[in-house]
Amino acid sequence: RRRRRRCGSCDEARAAKEEEAARAAEREAKIDQWRAKCIQEGEEKNREQELKAAADSVLSEVRKKQADTKRMTDVLRGLEKLRKLRKEAAARKGVCPPPSADEAFENQVESLKTLLKTRTELYEAEERALRVMLEGEQEEERKREMEKKQKKEREKLLQQKLEMDSKLFGDPAEFPLAHLLQPFRDYYLQAEHSVAALIQIRHEWDQYLVPADHPEGSCIPPGWVLPSLPTNDTWATAVR
Repeated sequence: RRRRRRCGSCDEARAAKEEEAARAAEREAKIDQWRAKCIQEGEEKNREQELKAAADSVLSEVRKKQADTKRMTDVLRGLEKLRKLRKEAAARKGVCPPPSADEAFENQVESLKTLLKTRTELYEAEERALRVMLEGEQEEERKREMEKKQKKEREKLLQQKLEMDSKLFGDPAEFPLAHLLQPFRDYYLQAEHSVAALIQIRHEWDQYLVPADHPEGSCIPPGWVLPSLPTNDTWATAVR
């Protein structure tokens, strides 16, 4: 008996040690998964920031070019005004430049205006393209944030469902499929696997539909009716 008792204690200790090792391995796996997820999210965020910074830099350069073009246009307009004033002053003194000089000046001015106009249109096209790219990136960012939020909500709802199922049917990790509660679990969850069962259960529930203010009944609850906490020690031992 002592030998059997010692063997039984060794087996229990070995089983407890193996169970603890399995739990530790599971915790390590979850930690590694969480760390990898954090690293991936950080890398994605860094790439997005680098792309946005590059786009902002290019957009700033385009705006600088646009400002330079506008300044050159203002300078050219000032030169036209200055030549007109000097020409008027020379005419009052009786000095008139030859027509070839006016023609050469006008040709040069028109050539510069055409060049500045071409550059202005080119820079505006670049700015529009960059704005479209930035708006697309912002839209993608909003979409990713929405998907991340929806994923978090789904995980939260799934966790709540698992907690409800655990309270109603027991922890599936603690109770195997062959546990005595499995038939009850199959019965209450049959509508999830069979359309005929879903229709039959819904038909039975519909027979008891009443308004919210009906004196002899109440509305069907939207989800599971969780059991209340034990009110005494005897009940608590039965639940455990």
